[in-house]
Amino acid sequence: MKTPAIEDDRTVGQYVKRGLEEQRFHVDLADNGLEGLRLASGGQYDLIILDLRLPEMSGLEVLRNLRDRGLTVPILVLTAQDTVDFKVQALRTGADDYVTKPFSFE
Repeated sequence: MKTPAIEDDRTVGQYVKRGLEEQRFHVDLADNGLEGLRLASGGQYDLIILDLRLPEMSGLEVLRNLRDRGLTVPILVLTAQDTVDFKVQALRTGADDYVTKPFSFE
């Protein structure tokens, strides 16, 4: 399985990468919204992991853009934004699930 992890925090990005690689995923990392959009739009991915607070383009903009392009791959929002408003907005924009940081693979 293949996924981009779009995360601006390098420590979190590497943690996600390691955890998913242990589950036999191939992970491509992007540290800003524009690069993440490019990766997610051009690759054959099984899942997209997306932070909301990203430089250059917000995660919600990336999410909206991907859904507007007709991409149907599942998108998991992984973010520190834990308010109900953020969750509702992301899910209404097209996220399939929403996980808040800190998190654990277990």
